[in-house]
Amino acid sequence: MKMEDNQLVKIFLEGEDEAFEDLVKKYLKPVYNFLYRLTNDQAVVEDLAQDTFLKAWKNMRRFDQKRNFKAWIFTIAKNTAFDFFRKKKEIPFSRFADEDGRSWLENIEDDEFLPDEILERKNIAEELDEILQKIPLHYRTILLLHYKEEFSLHEIAEILGEPYNTVKSRHQRALLRLKKALLSDQCV
Repeated sequence: MKMEDNQLVKIFLEGEDEAFEDLVKKYLKPVYNFLYRLTNDQAVVEDLAQDTFLKAWKNMRRFDQKRNFKAWIFTIAKNTAFDFFRKKKEIPFSRFADEDGRSWLENIEDDEFLPDEILERKNIAEELDEILQKIPLHYRTILLLHYKEEFSLHEIAEILGEPYNTVKSRHQRALLRLKKALLSDQCV
């Protein structure tokens, strides 16, 4: 029987280290994928993921158990990535959106698809990935959190530390930017 995140936090705080290991097992892949899509740098994503979980482990006593653990761990991951970009000074945030990157949609191979269908899906995902990189980081972050990680706009507001209405309007602008980028890419 799987335990809820907050139960695992409580058990960990009572001294059971395996509870934190269960949280890491549950969230390592989603956090890793999120960080990779933000950074598009395999060389640093492992360090960022490790730093994320180390920060969570160190600050677990300060975690408000009334909050959503998933939102909390993704907040730490987002902050860790943003700190990395601030320190890396050669890629300013204003130009980050123009870098090539990976798609926020994974190409999950399904045995029921024919090989040509799998190739077509991969090509679409790669094209969308390139287009997504043309969108500014703050918009891309919202799109990734909402559509890939399935956070609500309220949860995204909590993760980003922004008012809900700000996130809601940025989400709308992000969709418009994505649409504009898709249309301009098709015209080329």
